[in-house]
Formats: sequence, C-alpha cells, structure tokens
Amino acid sequence: MNQFIMKRHFLNFIASTGMVLVLALFASSCKKTPVNTAPPFVPTNTTTTTTTTTATLDTTKYSLVWSDEFSGTTVDTSKWNFEVGLPPGNHEQEYYKAQNATVANGNLVITAKREQVGNQLYTSARMTTQNKFTASSGLIEARIKIPLGAGMWPAFWMLGANITTVSWPRCGEIDIMEHINADNTLYGTMHWDGGGGHVQYGLTTTITNPGNYHVYAITWDASSINWYLDGVQYVSGNIANNVNNTGAFHLPFFILLNLAVGGDFPGQYVDTSIFPASMYVDYVKVFKAN
Repeated sequence: MNQFIMKRHFLNFIASTGMVLVLALFASSCKKTPVNTAPPFVPTNTTTTTTTTTATLDTTKYSLVWSDEFSGTTVDTSKWNFEVGLPPGNHEQEYYKAQNATVANGNLVITAKREQVGNQLYTSARMTTQNKFTASSGLIEARIKIPLGAGMWPAFWMLGANITTVSWPRCGEIDIMEHINADNTLYGTMHWDGGGGHVQYGLTTTITNPGNYHVYAITWDASSINWYLDGVQYVSGNIANNVNNTGAFHLPFFILLNLAVGGDFPGQYVDTSIFPASMYVDYVKVFKAN
C-alpha cells in the first residue's frame, strides 16, 4: 500500500527490536493512486517500449543473501518490524496490530479479523524490513497463499529506504504481488516520481487457482525490473540510465508484507462471511546475482 501505503494503484510509459512502528510512521508512508479499471496504469506520452515475455526464471544465476523461512514459533523481530495503527490514504478498513501476525507450521500467517478498533471495523497486520534489511538488485521472491473474497487486498512489495527523507513517490515503490477480491488477476507495478509527480508502470497476468500457493518474484539489475509468477516472466520495466527519471530504482529498498481489508483498489464492499481470513507466507528470499 504506501510507505507505506499499501500497495494501490497501479502504457505507454516504461519498460524494456521487535520494534513496533506506530501511527507516526504511517503518516510518512507512501500513498497509492486508486485504480478500479483494467489495465490499472497511468498513460503518459513518454516514448519507450513495453515488453512482455514468457521467459523462465533461471535461479542458478543467483546466490542467497537473506531469507526468512518462518521455521520458529514467532515472528523474528531481528528481521521484521510491525506497523501499528490506521493506514492512511487508501480508505482501508483495517487497523494494523502485531498480534495478527503469527508463525505456525513453517508459515507466517497474517490474519484479518472482524473486530473493531475505533472506527476501523477489522484488524490485520503489516510487516516491514525497514532499517533491518534492504536490497537494490537481485532476485526477490516469496511463496504465498492468499485469501480470496470481496474486500481482500494482500500484497508483497518494496519501498525506497529513503522514504522518510524524500517521501512517496520519490522514494519509489515496487509491487511484486498485489491481488484484490476473489478474481484471478495478479498486479505487478512500479511507482515513482516521473519529474512532475506520481507515475506508474506495470501489467497484470492471470493466476490459475489464485487461492493456492504461488511464487511471486522480481529480478532487478541496473537495466530493468522483471516480474515473475511461478518462474514465468510477464512484464519488464526499463530503468537503464535513469530513463524517465527512474533513479529511485537504483537505490536500496526494504520489503513489506500485509493484508488490507477494503479500500480504493478492491472497493469498500467486504464479504464478512470470510473472516477470519489469512495470508500464508512460506518464505521470503533475497538473492544476489552471481
């Protein structure tokens, strides 16, 4: 969503410890542009080439540098922060609590519950590696099982580590996985300041059996960011030589995981029969290129 605003938003544009963070942190979060039509991308008049491909990811080109396989009994707070409070900017209906993130059976479990805190009708969790781990290139992936239903908005994404000094969207945002409601569409998107404000680029792809475990990934180098679903690439964004003011994507980013309820992107109707609803994360891994 944002800095942290959860992921939202999303063609001509570009292509080829145990620290609890409270409301003040949310205030500095990024903010996503709500989009409710497909494709959810902002057209621009920049002349670049859009690239789609079905290339297969070759993991032998990478070496592991950081991971969490959630093999313990609680969230490892040497790796993750919890954000606590009301998410701003996307009109979401949840209140984030650390208690809604647990570890069981080798999975991180982020659970959205139907319980009211203040004016927020639901609770959930959002976690980040801010100030604990960043990456500026490589292979970043997670194996995740997402909940399905009206109002569900799970995301696996990244924000520029300099967000507290330059704000969003100048910090940049990479949405590795974003899904809404109960459909079979996956959103992969990048957001940044194109020089005159927020711009974004990305594409969607179809997920077979979206409620099953899938591997969501990007590869990232000085030339491009490439999105993969289960090892198959479906879109590539060109960042070579800071084209289209993409310099933000040559700096460190941290990782976020969250499950939002309602909001500008999925809509405000929430199917209350699905609660509690959980997002299961088998692992998160970061690799460097060999």
